[in-house]
Amino acid sequence: MNREESSLEELKSLAQTAGYIIVGTMEQTRRPDARYQIGAGKVEELVKLVEETGAQKVIFDNQLRTLQNYNLAKATRVEVIDRFQLILELFRRRATTTEAQLQIQLATLQNELKHAREKVRLSKGSEQPGFMGLGVYEADIYRDAIKLQVQTIRKKLSRIREKRVLQRVRRTELGFLTISLAGYTSAGKSTLFNALTDETALVDKSLFTTLSTQTRMIDFSGRRFLLTDTVGFIDRLPISLIEAFHSTLEETIFADLIVLVVDLNEPLNVIEKKNNVCLETIEHLGASGIPTVTVLNKIDRLKPPEQAEKLDALKDKVKNPLLLSAKCQTNLDELKKHILRVLETYVSAEFSVPLSGNVMPFISWVHQKADIHKEEFTNDSVHITLEAEPSVMEQIKRKVQDLNGKFQLTQQ
Repeated sequence: MNREESSLEELKSLAQTAGYIIVGTMEQTRRPDARYQIGAGKVEELVKLVEETGAQKVIFDNQLRTLQNYNLAKATRVEVIDRFQLILELFRRRATTTEAQLQIQLATLQNELKHAREKVRLSKGSEQPGFMGLGVYEADIYRDAIKLQVQTIRKKLSRIREKRVLQRVRRTELGFLTISLAGYTSAGKSTLFNALTDETALVDKSLFTTLSTQTRMIDFSGRRFLLTDTVGFIDRLPISLIEAFHSTLEETIFADLIVLVVDLNEPLNVIEKKNNVCLETIEHLGASGIPTVTVLNKIDRLKPPEQAEKLDALKDKVKNPLLLSAKCQTNLDELKKHILRVLETYVSAEFSVPLSGNVMPFISWVHQKADIHKEEFTNDSVHITLEAEPSVMEQIKRKVQDLNGKFQLTQQ
């Protein structure tokens, strides 16, 4: 239930992937109502729609407050969930590794913690679907129980993360460059992963096929790289979910190159929107300075004139674009050459600058524009080892000199 039809279509796809059968839809464009999210008249329509279709659950695209959720469940007499809860449910069904399962539990508990006090208070009046059994708790006791579970899961994830860090250090010592596949869910990342590695990673038309990373060795022109397939991004993916998956998604942060996969077989406005979501998520992860190649995938579904038209429209909005079909392996060799060219143009350097009053904005800018390999703070200075495009590196060099720091190019 959202003012954007395209968003509603995506909600339907999410629901179907989670195993639901869609029996009806409704939309409303207005300011959110404090009691129900939708207007009182629309609530009456919703109640009637639930009764006529025999629906067992109502899913909102908008985020619902606890009170809104409670009131809607009371009015409809069925469970009501929002987009965030649906994504959690979908992730829960898709999680196959211990790490992914723990991350889902963590996100679920953190969400429950935010609403615990209000849910307990409302449940003491009369229980509604989705609020069952909470009335027997005292709010503080319920919150403390959740916090204890959160601490336990964090400790388990920390141990898994330590192993991942050791693996990453070992790869660095062996001198392997790493490539991370990223992109909107269902853009074709796993198909491309299979094409590049001759593997058989799970591929289907549903959303969120990949919830855990997998890494394989690949060879381009005698040079070996480590290729990692990652979880797909999605519009309005809640921050808590990004944080819960951080140990998995950080494989993107520490990559030497990101291959961003974009589904070209969609309307231009949808492509641009999804590309922006991906770039914003990458920026949130702190990986926006890493060199990127954008694969415009699924060209096998488009005629050459349409391919050219879309490429021309997108060339200033995506980084290092390349037309490709992962399914048919069209232009796969071009992608390999493209990757080699991008990696070879980057230069390495290190610099130190005094911790003066205006140095932190500069350091923040460097994080956005360059690939940071190492950052060390002392009492009076900061030392950074990095890679960047030559033009960006020249800007960094000039700024370091302005800040009375030391700059030096290094061997890659």
